[in-house]
Amino acid sequence: MSSTSVWTDIDLEREGRSQGYIRVPYSGNDTGHGWIPVPIVVFKNGEGPSVLLMAGNHGDEYEGQVLLMKLVQSLSVDRVRGRLIVLPGVNSPAVAAGTRLSPIDDGNLNRIFPGDPDGTPTQMIAHYIDSGLLPQVRYCFDFHSGGYSSEFMPMAHLAAPDDPELRAQAIGFLKAFAMPNSILVEGLIGGGKRLLGSCRRLGVGHMSTELGGAGAFSIEAYRAAERGLPRLLHHVGVLSDVDEQAPPKTRFFVRQPMRDFVFAEATGVFEAYVGLGETVEVGAPAGAIHFTETPWREPHPVVFTSSGTVLCKRSPARTKIGDCLYVIGTPLDVQ
Repeated sequence: MSSTSVWTDIDLEREGRSQGYIRVPYSGNDTGHGWIPVPIVVFKNGEGPSVLLMAGNHGDEYEGQVLLMKLVQSLSVDRVRGRLIVLPGVNSPAVAAGTRLSPIDDGNLNRIFPGDPDGTPTQMIAHYIDSGLLPQVRYCFDFHSGGYSSEFMPMAHLAAPDDPELRAQAIGFLKAFAMPNSILVEGLIGGGKRLLGSCRRLGVGHMSTELGGAGAFSIEAYRAAERGLPRLLHHVGVLSDVDEQAPPKTRFFVRQPMRDFVFAEATGVFEAYVGLGETVEVGAPAGAIHFTETPWREPHPVVFTSSGTVLCKRSPARTKIGDCLYVIGTPLDVQ
């Protein structure tokens, strides 16, 4: 690992269960020489793959945090084959605040990889993951939701690798996890600055999720993820047994590129016409933006820019120019 000020008292090579904190140095108004605690739990049991699980990359995404907290509370190290490293609230300042970005430095952890060992706290967390944890693991699974601003259908997703062998491996993750919906993202913009970019550079298999959102807790998405996580861990060989051997079927979609999302082109109150999972046609009405300061003004119409299925919609009704209102996907036949 390249030079870093971040440290931990946890020995990642120690057999058994270890728990504690990754310690990120911080000097602020209320602590001149302190550190930010990032909880970490490690299960090590003999030979086998090493797997990193993360949640709380964005602090307002709750289902994954609960998923991993309940895992570390219930998992016996005897069921592990190899090593499981779990970070249930990796961007801990954002997790504590319930915000997408860290309130300490406005850092978006999933947009600043590979980080900076001498940077802000969020940059130091990213650097520690990139240089200290990812080089030691074979797989990394990162559990996201839509956060405050967006709500998704319950889904797992991945940015599809170009290499056929890696692509087949990644689709295997989706099939084993078996959320109701699985999304392939082609040509992800800015992927190099995300955790995904570090995983690809270091040869680490990667999968992510969108488990609901809207700043709430999706029961449907959580329960599907809770059933799917043991299957996924068993699939990659780090969990010795699993109760449910045969995963359910998952529907595959290709997500449209970002430039084809439906964006707000006015500022006001968004009246949505269409909900999650509905089928839409290009040019069809998607909603209207109303102007509360000039209520006599005709609302601004919003139309769909492509045909397909609504994967994601904006949660807050208040919106401004440039906000994403809808994300559409098209069904994909995956054998």
